[in-house]
Formats: sequence, structure tokens, C-alpha cells
Amino acid sequence: MHTFCDRAPCSNLLFTYVPEDTVAGRGRHAVDPVIIVGAGPVGLTLALALARQEVPSIVLDEGPGKDEPRLARTVVLREDTAALVERLTGTSLAEAGVRWAGWRAMRRRQVTREITFDDTEPAPLHLAQHVLTGALRAALAGERLVKIAVDSRLDTVEQEPSAVTAHTRGPNGTWWRGSYLVGCDGPRSTVRKLQDIRFPGRTAVERHAVAALRVELPWTGEALLHRMPPWRTSGPSAGEVTGRPLPDGVWRLDWLLPPGKDLVTPELLVARVRETLAGWSGGSTPAYELVDTGVHTVHHRLARRWRAGRVFLAGDAAHLLGALGTQGLDEGLRDADNLAWKLALAWHHGPHEALLDSYQAERRAVVAARLRAADQALPLLRGGGGIRAYVPGAARGHDVLLTEGHLGRGQLGAPGAYAGSPLAPRPLEAEVPVDTPPGAPVEDVRVTAEDGSFVRLRDRLGRGALLVVLIAPGTGVWERKHWVSAGIMPRLAAAVTALPRPAELLVAESYPGAAAHTVLLVRPDGHLVTALSGVRPADLYAAAEAAVGGPVGAEAGAGAK
Repeated sequence: MHTFCDRAPCSNLLFTYVPEDTVAGRGRHAVDPVIIVGAGPVGLTLALALARQEVPSIVLDEGPGKDEPRLARTVVLREDTAALVERLTGTSLAEAGVRWAGWRAMRRRQVTREITFDDTEPAPLHLAQHVLTGALRAALAGERLVKIAVDSRLDTVEQEPSAVTAHTRGPNGTWWRGSYLVGCDGPRSTVRKLQDIRFPGRTAVERHAVAALRVELPWTGEALLHRMPPWRTSGPSAGEVTGRPLPDGVWRLDWLLPPGKDLVTPELLVARVRETLAGWSGGSTPAYELVDTGVHTVHHRLARRWRAGRVFLAGDAAHLLGALGTQGLDEGLRDADNLAWKLALAWHHGPHEALLDSYQAERRAVVAARLRAADQALPLLRGGGGIRAYVPGAARGHDVLLTEGHLGRGQLGAPGAYAGSPLAPRPLEAEVPVDTPPGAPVEDVRVTAEDGSFVRLRDRLGRGALLVVLIAPGTGVWERKHWVSAGIMPRLAAAVTALPRPAELLVAESYPGAAAHTVLLVRPDGHLVTALSGVRPADLYAAAEAAVGGPVGAEAGAGAK
């Protein structure tokens, strides 16, 4: 479908990419696609997430459509974000990266903590960023609902009551018309600047020298944090080095640099490599191949607003974090997961301002809490001694804090919960506690789908539907036909059918902390809305209505300003 620009003067084509079969589909409210600015991991993930919910998008990529291979630029994905990418791409990332066999923290010559990863302790996934974006691009290559426009640099954004238009310059410069626009265009976001959104924070919170090298180390498949190593032969040293394995015998090593802007010369970096490898290998430097190098500077910034009418920010355009081992990309992928289902509901059923406003309320609060936790911990961990250095147990406590950041735990790294969300339902009479607090991500238990197949709960996420999970012990050993029409199932099925938005009914034999006949209501992004005791149609309906922003038509204004 091509729509010509009715603006004056206008010699360029205003192109709206919407497959005809999508426009012709029943119940479609919007016609214009979502415009996504930026083709990094967050922008590509958002495009895939929208496509899985039958929403078309245009990705404006200012580059040539491929990424330069850089093994010194890697990402660590936690269990939930790795599962999100695998679900969207339909491929396993295990072969593209390394799931750590374990984690060890060392101080001087002593091992202060060791963790072995297994089924009860999921391992983070470490892979090169260009490999991640390559997997996302491959999944998008055959996606009929996504168009990637390469060599397209944004320079103008204009909003109308029912649409947003964007102009790009480059070989194929033109106007684009969309229903919404999401800026996933990184720390120097053009979208953020065009919307005049402030981006306050702190610059150069931490600096790291980085090297990717092929070498054999004593800890096969294990990641390592070594604080205050006993060698100091290359001049000033902050006394902390991290080693994280990659495929094919490659390791990424990061050295925390002293404060300041001292130049990291090749000679200094090679000296650090040699002394570190010698220290870890018993005194002599093993053979190694230096593959890639870099300097990684961590900034802490948080955009004042994440929504301006029909324009949203996500990923590094909205926040920068990453000190003390935390991973900013994790939060960017969670941004995309949170925003996708809300945009999809608005695209299919009409704008619902309370639902769209909740994106900023939920995600900004979580990232702000993460930044506060890191800023509070930084003086303790990087204070350079003082009386705190002599407090018994202080060093071990510091190692625990750093481990939390690297492994995605605690205040520094664990997935955030939307406890204070505007989408939280009012207190319900039938509400009961389970081990997952309302607003937190649900556990990935085995469930029975409506067709009788056994799947993981996480596999049913991201489809735009609410999930209703009945806890029914014993159902796993019976064929579905024997229990689907028995007991409370017919009444629950009728209640699910009557909900204000599409919902899928699932059955689980058990869930942590849940009694038999507990009913869980789960959002499309996997966060728990509420847990109810038995079938309570009125409470279930009220919780579902709150989870999608209240009754349709009860608008909350024109969106965040």
C-alpha cells in the first residue's frame, strides 16, 4: 500500500508499509505501521515482538543493514531476556554463545565465592552483540510484517492527532507515516532530541579496558571476577579484572581503570594481558591470540520522559546503566517486551491512553531503582579504602554485591517487578498469596495448552493475550478430554471467554506457593497480575480489565507530555 504525501511542498513519497492481508483482517483499528528508529538489538526485538502480535512495523536503520564483527563488544543475557529472544527468533542461542558452567569470585589469591549453574540455578548467556543482532535480522528476513529501511537517518518527527510522520535523509530519503514511533536509537538518540526530552545523569561512572583473546585458561567455561590480584607491574591499577568465556576458546577480559581520562595505549593493554594471564596460569604467560580490543565507558543517565504523545523511547535512548557488572541491554529488551503488547492492543483496538502511559510508569520506575542501587553501592565498592576497608566482612559483602550485578540478582541485577503499576487491580476479595508477588515475572512452569499439548508457560507469552492458569494437581497424568469438562473447568472457561480482552486458558499441576484450584492471571509479558482462590468471575474480570488499563474508552488524556 502506498499513500502519497498531501503536505506542501512534497516531492517525496510518503510510504506506509502495511501488507494488504493485514489491513483486510477483521478487527483492525489502525492501518499505519509502527515506526521503529534504530536497528540494534532493542529495535529489532521490538519489531519481532510486534509482528508476533500481527502489528506491522518499519525499522529505520541508519546503517547498511549489517553489523561489524566485534568480539570485544559482547552482551550477557539473563534467563528471562535470553528466553525472550529465543522465543521471538525461534532458535536457540546456546550455540551462538556460552552459558557459563559456573562463576567464581577471587580476592588476592583466595577464592571467596563459587557458584555452579544447573537446572535450579540458570546460567547467564554470553555472546557477541553482532551475533545477537545477526540472529534477530535472520528471523526478520522472512517476516512479512516488518520492513527494514537501510541507510535511512532520521531528521524530522511530526505528530498529528491520529498519526506520526518521520523524515529520513540518505540515498532513499523520504517521509514515513506511522501510527506510533519508538526511538531505539541509542545514547545519542535523535528521537529524544527532536522531542526535547532531557537526559540527565552521570558521565563516565566506570571505565574498562577490554580485550578479546583466544587462550586456554584454568577455568573451562567459568566466568571469573578477580579483585585486588597480587600482581601490579604495569603502573596504576584499579585492581579488578573480569574474565568471561565466549565460543571457540575466546575470552573477554575487562580491567577496571582508575578514574580519569588517561589514554589506554596498546602497550599498556598488552602489558595488562600478559601479567593477568601469567598470574592466572602460575607465573608464565600462556600462548594467546589477541582478537579485538576496546575501551568501555559506563554512563548513568535516565530520560525525564519515555513517552511524548505517539512517540516512545526504549533501550539506551531512554536509559544508560551498566556499572558494577549490570547489563543495560537486559533492561532494553525488557522495555521492548513491555511496550510491544501495549502498542499491539492500541493498534488493534484503538488508543488506550492509560495502558500506553503505563509503559513509562512501569519501566522508568524499575530502571530508576536499579540506578539508585548502583549509585548507592558505588562509594562502598570504589571508595578506595578508608575505615570501611577495616570493617569485618566488608570485603565479602562487596564481592556479593558485584556478583549480584554480574549474575542478574538482587537490587543490582534481578528483573524488576511492577508492584506500583497503574495497571495493578484494586484489592480483590478472592486474592491469595503465591511465591510470586503481583507485578513480578512468573515462574516458567509446565502447563497444558488448550489443544492438550504440554508446553512451558513462557512459550505462551508475547502473543498479545492474557494468560489464565488454573493450578490443578493430577491433571498431568490424565488426557485433557477427561478433565476439561469436569469440576470447575467449564465455569472457568466461561469466565475466560467473557474477559474484556482475548485470554488463553492453561492448566498447571503445580506452581510455587499456590494451593489447588488457585487461578493465576498473567500479562502478555509474563508478569503476574493476581492470584485468586478458585473461580471468581467478577474478580477475574476486574483484574483483567485493570491489567489492560481499565475500561475501553476511559481515556486518560493525550498521553505523557
